[in-house]
Amino acid sequence: MANRKLSLIAGAVAAIVASGASAQSINLTGVYRCIQMCRGDLPAYVTQNGPELNLLTEAGLPSRAWPDWYSPANRIWVDAFDQSAVYSPDGMLIQFDNGTIWQRDLPAAPPVRRRR
Repeated sequence: MANRKLSLIAGAVAAIVASGASAQSINLTGVYRCIQMCRGDLPAYVTQNGPELNLLTEAGLPSRAWPDWYSPANRIWVDAFDQSAVYSPDGMLIQFDNGTIWQRDLPAAPPVRRRR
């Protein structure tokens, strides 16, 4: 009986961990510009490999992040800052718990050349 309960608990924990890691629905890789509560003027970078992320802030500080345990589909946990951040469904904004907001910096469209 005890082995059966232990097996059920282990299975439930494994299911939660697996679903949490795969619940992140968007790739956040890209260049971002800080638009609120900025600590520097540099572009911020996010590089995502599976559920794990590497961040380089607008102040040049590196950190690692991963899906937040409590809300993995729309939040990340940033280890060095000891805080989480919510990202928009389209991945265009990342808002940190301290009020800092990053906006994805899209490359400018090439100029349209007109024929004469």
